[in-house]
Amino acid sequence: MRTLKTTSLGILVFIALYFVIDRVLPYFFKFNFEYYKDYYWSNKWWLVGHLLGGALALLIGPFQFSTKFRNRFLKTHRNLGKLFIIAIIIASLSALYMSIYVAPQVNISWSVSLFVLALVWLVSVLTAYRAILLRRLLQHNEWMIRTYIITVAFVVFRILNENPFMRDLMPTFEERGATCIWLSWTVPLFFSEVLLQWNKKKKVTKISNYTLI
Repeated sequence: MRTLKTTSLGILVFIALYFVIDRVLPYFFKFNFEYYKDYYWSNKWWLVGHLLGGALALLIGPFQFSTKFRNRFLKTHRNLGKLFIIAIIIASLSALYMSIYVAPQVNISWSVSLFVLALVWLVSVLTAYRAILLRRLLQHNEWMIRTYIITVAFVVFRILNENPFMRDLMPTFEERGATCIWLSWTVPLFFSEVLLQWNKKKKVTKISNYTLI
């Protein structure tokens, strides 16, 4: 189980690095109208806030879920956790703004889907923060997991959006965009919730059995 977790975290780090290098950094290296185009250029600083916050959260997340890293570098874990929360607050607020003032250029369904995703992202990270303030460690861990799954949704979206099957099924972005956004976070979040509750049930069962002995 430990080997599987370590491998999974390693894969997450690789995916996060690849995504940041391939999809995020070009927006900083090619900071001009030609690259951003009219769609983003007038709201470029909101996009920068979203990209910077999202990239930081993507890269920090896997280290926060490593028990070995947390136990060995507890102070670093806490500082990275604070940076993770701040990064997502900035990224999600920027995404909320763009969902209202930029996304309608595509259509209303694209705008609504982005707005809901950004709102859920923000509420999730704030809930995780509140849980740690109240010293509810289990709830904090669960909400941090949910928050990171939503963070990864932006990676999943691009995979779905560029998938040949999805492009054949829905040729135009106006058709495809909103569907891919919903699928990118609702499905992974559903299955993660099943696993979280299943593990919680197993823990409760163990505790109950121990009490009965």
